Amino acid sequence: MRVAEIFHSIQGESTWAGRPCTFVRLTGCPLRCRWCDTEYAFHGGTEMSQAEVLDRVASYGCALVEVTGGEPLAQKECPALLRELCDRGYSVLLETSGAVSTESVDPRVVTVLDLKCPDSGESERNRWDNLDRLRPQDEIKFVLATRRDYEWALETVRHRDLARR
Repeated sequence: MRVAEIFHSIQGESTWAGRPCTFVRLTGCPLRCRWCDTEYAFHGGTEMSQAEVLDRVASYGCALVEVTGGEPLAQKECPALLRELCDRGYSVLLETSGAVSTESVDPRVVTVLDLKCPDSGESERNRWDNLDRLRPQDEIKFVLATRRDYEWALETVRHRDLARR
């Protein structure tokens, strides 16, 4: 798989914020959000085997691992990596754009679904069927740029009854 970077830091988002975390950032993304902060992960990266990724993750000695991107699910090897991380006892987070199906994601993984609001320029790429697979431990993220995005997110939460999930 192509890996943009693997690093250890403090989780800065979601209910996991403030916890030490090892991040595995996979290369590639089918989206081009207007304010993307990881454009460097669109191309390039280093080809690594699953074993190499797992060894690097283990070297940090951290129980929490987030697989992110780009869009990690754009790489066919991602579900197997998630599964193996869970098998090895890690708490695993997946941050995904929601533009790729989450059907193959191991149920032990906590999915953080980053729904794209209109001002991202990519809201038409949201796969609404991914919401049907969310469980109580999963999370939804909205990046808001304008009042229009706020209203859209609010209506999405209401229309899809997301507050009750």
